[in-house]
Amino acid sequence: MSHSSHVRCLQDEVEPFGAFDNSEWPGWMPLAALASCAVATRDLLKPWQFMWCLAFAIFFGLKWLTWWKARRNVAHAGWRSVAYLLAWPGMDAKAFLNPGERVPSPPVRSWAAAASTTAFGAILIWTVARTIPPEEPLVRGWLGMLGLIVLLHFGIFQLLALVWQVFGVNAKPIMTKPLRSESLAEFWGKRWNLGFRQLSYDLIFKPLRPKLGVAGASLLVFVVSGLIHDLVISFPARAGYGLPTVYFTLQGLLVLFERSAIGHAIRIQNGARGWLFAVLATAAPCYWLFHPAFVRQVILPFMEIIRAI
Repeated sequence: MSHSSHVRCLQDEVEPFGAFDNSEWPGWMPLAALASCAVATRDLLKPWQFMWCLAFAIFFGLKWLTWWKARRNVAHAGWRSVAYLLAWPGMDAKAFLNPGERVPSPPVRSWAAAASTTAFGAILIWTVARTIPPEEPLVRGWLGMLGLIVLLHFGIFQLLALVWQVFGVNAKPIMTKPLRSESLAEFWGKRWNLGFRQLSYDLIFKPLRPKLGVAGASLLVFVVSGLIHDLVISFPARAGYGLPTVYFTLQGLLVLFERSAIGHAIRIQNGARGWLFAVLATAAPCYWLFHPAFVRQVILPFMEIIRAI
């Protein structure tokens, strides 16, 4: 679930959804209803079960919201709506639904890369994690999480994007080689979890930029991302509250620093320095994002269920 969008990419021109009016309520209601129902199951489910239940509730609520807002502006066949809602993890409904935005069939090397990445993620989960001694549960858990992220976001989701591209659908990959980022803004805005980037631009950054300015609206995107991660990470774990929000707030502040006069002076917007700054900024405080309580209460029990440990 996790997920962010930021200054450089946020300044790209994206067509807004339009002003909020009474016709928008059907778009928001499923999100509120699904999330409320999921929260009500907290004491009925195990922490790992509740985490997935809440994550899927929020995900499908947001999927419906993006589809609802895009459906009137794009003439499309009904099968595209079903496919977007049930068989695609991205949030760019306009691109996916629009039959005029056709893409060429992907090359063989793209399939090979996605397949090998999927296999690598599976190896991390079901092979490498097993080699870690039981006395190091946090290391096991973090390796398992890394494997799950690679398996899903970089592997299976990429393969799914290629499948849709074969049929000419503009299914934009969720991840676009984040390790090639030459700045923190590029990492969050153009390469990491572009589904959330699109969503946060349309729902938060675009409408609030006139009032808060680019810096204020951008920082708010990070704060909201942190709150969502707190909901899906800390709430199921019943501990570590606020740490994911601190992590993403720090990311927002560092993006603003990167774009500041000082950031320009020390040249961290591109090149090797920019890459190193992005790696350190995202990786060093990850302890706050995937905190020990989440690993112990949610990830490790889930890994036992899937026979990873």
